[in-house]
Amino acid sequence: MAQFDTEVSQVTMPRIGDRAPYFEAPTNHGNISLKDYKGKWLVLFSHPSDFTPVCTTEFVGFQEIYPELHQLNTELLGLSVDSVNSHIAWIRSIEENFNTSIEFPVIADLDKEVSMKYGMIMPGESQVETSRAVFVIDDQQKIRSIIYYPLTTGRNMQEILRLVKALQTTDEHGVSTPANWQEGDKAVVSPPKSQEEAAKRSEQEDIDYIDWYISKKDIT
Repeated sequence: MAQFDTEVSQVTMPRIGDRAPYFEAPTNHGNISLKDYKGKWLVLFSHPSDFTPVCTTEFVGFQEIYPELHQLNTELLGLSVDSVNSHIAWIRSIEENFNTSIEFPVIADLDKEVSMKYGMIMPGESQVETSRAVFVIDDQQKIRSIIYYPLTTGRNMQEILRLVKALQTTDEHGVSTPANWQEGDKAVVSPPKSQEEAAKRSEQEDIDYIDWYISKKDIT
């Protein structure tokens, strides 16, 4: 037990802005590597264990948003430390009990190689299960967002979908998104970089001026 704690403490946790750690791993769809997703966005998420109630509801939820993610050039990839056979059996059970076809693959990380690279195991919570981690990786394979949920709390799928849309909106339009932003809402314009720009900000006709440091604009 102590040896495992030491190994975990020595792992470098990935951060926002880092290159996504490379992996090759078996899944219920066959072997998959990070390079298979180059040019696409990827939502890589881990779940604690197959055949558990909260994880089952999450897989149904992830499948519900998968078609819309797919339209955003975004793929889903799950992960747990269960085996391929366990994944296959569990997904068959989900499909039978919830009339839901799970279309995305799930990594069978039995040796914990991928989960350790991504910091998905939280020893203070569990040393044998992966946490509910979410990594949004962009089409250049850079980590753009990281979210962790405790084992007891299922994720909000609409928030994950909103997050991907917000990040892609930032890239496309060079803006930021305010609190509770939804697709179609006005976005936040970058603050002025000089006294002169600040003085002229209120004169811009294409923005919703609030004060010199905060303005919004329509990007639809």
